Amino acid sequence: MISQRTIYFLLLALVSFSACKAQKTAETLSDDFDKSPPFFYNIPEKLSATDTSAGWEEAGQKILLTGIVYEQDGITPAKDVLLYYYHTNAAGKYATDDTKARNMPANKLGQTHGYLRGWVKTGENGNYKIYTTMPGTYPSRDEPAHVHLSVQEPDAKEIYYIDDFVFDNDILLNSARRQSLENRGGSGIIRFVQDGDLMIGERDIFLGLNIPGAAAKSSNSGNEIGEEVFSFTPYHAFGPDKGTKTCPICKYGWYNGVLFFSNKNLIDDDLKNWIKYLEKESVKRAEYLKVYFVFANENKAQQERVLEAVGKELQLKNVALTIVPSFMDADSEINLNNISAAFDNTIIIYKRSKIIGKYVALLPTESNFKVISAALDISRNAYFNYPSINAKD
Repeated sequence: MISQRTIYFLLLALVSFSACKAQKTAETLSDDFDKSPPFFYNIPEKLSATDTSAGWEEAGQKILLTGIVYEQDGITPAKDVLLYYYHTNAAGKYATDDTKARNMPANKLGQTHGYLRGWVKTGENGNYKIYTTMPGTYPSRDEPAHVHLSVQEPDAKEIYYIDDFVFDNDILLNSARRQSLENRGGSGIIRFVQDGDLMIGERDIFLGLNIPGAAAKSSNSGNEIGEEVFSFTPYHAFGPDKGTKTCPICKYGWYNGVLFFSNKNLIDDDLKNWIKYLEKESVKRAEYLKVYFVFANENKAQQERVLEAVGKELQLKNVALTIVPSFMDADSEINLNNISAAFDNTIIIYKRSKIIGKYVALLPTESNFKVISAALDISRNAYFNYPSINAKD
């Protein structure tokens, strides 16, 4: 018996094939793609928020790339945004095939995007879905496997590229490469969950983010929403990993996490109220939320005694109280997160190791507690409870 899920994918492929039948007249390919990229070559007249590449009908690991495109405020879903993608086949080549509706022949320089390519246009909720197959690494193995992505905003003539989709479990995506990524449109690193034989990777896209001349940084502390939280190794003075230098992101980066960076050495009532609130949230959300307070203090021994006393006073069970020498410390690599010591606090909320919320100099009021709780609630989408396919996070 054919399952409902199989029927759904067969219908999806049929819809995509039908859409491809109504192509615009093929445009002439430029002599040099570097000067004039072929983004609109054989583009269908009708587009939707869901697309299925020709690779879906071929052998290979099936993947779904999905997420929400946001306006420059990082909050409002962006409607009618055009995304163009293309990628290699399993052998790492931009293969051509004259029998495929989206095939792109090579130009005079031998340049082509092949036939594994397509477009999506976001709907009211900013959502997009791309069903395709896992690309292969170039035969030279000088780049991680990737899917290219370009953006055209509504009513705009300009098209700009954003960071490629790249894959967290790719051995070529080492630490140096991660740190060199531009984060154009936000981080493109995909961390897959698995549903049967389908691997699903989420990536939210933020229009203008890190695009020169498009959008300014939102604050002077912390990396931006949509970017990666970089791994770092604080000393755990109190909490589940007490006495270690466990990396919060490496060990607990899969579901939700809160990093509360404090520039205060003394634990005043405001900090205690934050700690008590986040302890309650952590207990309520169990394994789906890990909370870390990160204090900058060069006197580790003294700060450890202070934090241990606070942990015992507040009877903490889940929250971790940790120490780094300073927010600019390179040995712990906390410096990669660009936290400023000019503010009393910086609060980072993350999921799948990506920043989904950031707040600077926030007071511990009931209204601000509701803001944090709401940000955590919103992040719980259809794929939230799925474990990592690597079972390491």
